[in-house]
Amino acid sequence: MYCFRGRVRYSEVNMEKRLTLSSLMDYLQDCCTFQSEDMKIGVDYLGKKHAAWVLSSWEIVINDFPALGEQISVNTWPYDFKGFYGWRNFTVEDLEGKRKAFANSVWVYMDTDTMRPVKIAEEVLNAYLPEFEPAISYDWSERKIRYNGAGTKKEPVRVQRFHIDTNHHMNNGKYILAAEEYLPAGFLTGRVRAEYKKAARLGDLLYPVVYEEENGITVVLGDEEEKPYAVVSFIGEDKC
Repeated sequence: MYCFRGRVRYSEVNMEKRLTLSSLMDYLQDCCTFQSEDMKIGVDYLGKKHAAWVLSSWEIVINDFPALGEQISVNTWPYDFKGFYGWRNFTVEDLEGKRKAFANSVWVYMDTDTMRPVKIAEEVLNAYLPEFEPAISYDWSERKIRYNGAGTKKEPVRVQRFHIDTNHHMNNGKYILAAEEYLPAGFLTGRVRAEYKKAARLGDLLYPVVYEEENGITVVLGDEEEKPYAVVSFIGEDKC
């Protein structure tokens, strides 16, 4: 298990002085990035190999959003590889070991020249295998997010420079940040699922469609032809 500790900053909290969902997701992404960097198979290594890990989907369960100033431990470990897929778990805990949040994620190993999935490189595979630990036991949802009925179309959102990451497309967490804008006032997120379909790039327009469901809200962020870049589902706190 790889671990790093942090303290919830003022810049990371909302009006209730609780860690925002987008900041929580930043902690998770930072944790697995730190692990790969420390193992010398991080961003620069992958860049030289014309490869990248692309997030396919994740599901995050929130028991309690950490408070301003709270010290937390962020933990991650891979637990399976198959072909070009990799699976990874995360936990966020307080210093007494109480679990604040936990997550499951599915990643795809990509050739950045062709932007197609390729078999995970042996060197990468061999580096991660000693880090494997058992998966978190939880009734995870299927990767595909389903939505029904007629959604409500919202005004397009343009992808700006602050949305872009080292892969030169919209960062995973920024889709969730954009989708959160359509949650009703007072909505308390207990679980969030995200399915990533294709990469949005600088200047692209996202056309949001919002689906209200019995247990939450699903937001489809698509292109002008309604083909999704990402689908994000928010499940209410009392429905987890």
